[in-house]
Amino acid sequence: MTTDVPSAETRSPWSELGPGIYVLRTGSRMNVGLVVGTEKALVVDTGPGPVSAAAVYSHVRDVTGLPLIVVNTHAHADHFFGNSYFAAQRVEEFWATSRCSAVQAENGEEQRSLVAAVEPAMAAGDGAHADVLPANRLVEGKPVDLDLGGMSVTLFHLGQGHTDHDLLVGAGNVLFTGDLVEEGADPVFEDSFPTDWVRTLGKMAALEDLYDVFVPGHGEPVGVEEVITQMNKMRSAVRVTRTAMDEASMDVTKAIPILPYGPEQSRALLIRLRTLAHWKWLNRKH
Repeated sequence: MTTDVPSAETRSPWSELGPGIYVLRTGSRMNVGLVVGTEKALVVDTGPGPVSAAAVYSHVRDVTGLPLIVVNTHAHADHFFGNSYFAAQRVEEFWATSRCSAVQAENGEEQRSLVAAVEPAMAAGDGAHADVLPANRLVEGKPVDLDLGGMSVTLFHLGQGHTDHDLLVGAGNVLFTGDLVEEGADPVFEDSFPTDWVRTLGKMAALEDLYDVFVPGHGEPVGVEEVITQMNKMRSAVRVTRTAMDEASMDVTKAIPILPYGPEQSRALLIRLRTLAHWKWLNRKH
């Protein structure tokens, strides 16, 4: 079974990264991936709600009519709140790490307010396809290879980073990184593990013999050099922040002006490292 790909004249919103591998940049800057085999196609992330998901689905159907599989890179609302719409289109497989699925189920309702500006009905829980739908196919420990027919996709977890459950999606020479990599904006630290994130980016960069195109959760695809740059910048930021915490525990905000990020994410990094340090202290105490 084969599929037709839109010609250049159709001005497809998809950017082709390799044979059968595409990326779609949505209105919210969130990237949707599409990998097309001869028997199935795979969609990476579904957007912040049913309105966005319907647009994504329509664009997918412009490329292929094959049965679909969905992958969620992590449990933040803008990446998986479109799952229910895709389920209504007879998609049955929704892949994620087991921890991601648990967080989707536990914290999904609390995230509704985060999409209010772009998906007000989803935020209110009103209308069709407004349910929070966790992943039902789980990656636990070892990588999972999915055969789409003439195209193999590998799902794997390299370690904590943007969250404690980030899933990477490798197809051909392309790696969909979710929000482990960010282009055109600062990384988001609110529920991250910054020290582990540096290590995870290092592991990712070491895969350059397999992948030379890295598709971030937001922004333009990048090469391995940008992954390394982000890793080094984050390592420096973590070091500076930890030093400030050690030397000026009463006013660590003094470190913010010298961090390589804007004020908002510099403050978020500071708060996150302080929170994680407090957790470690409590664990040692008990």
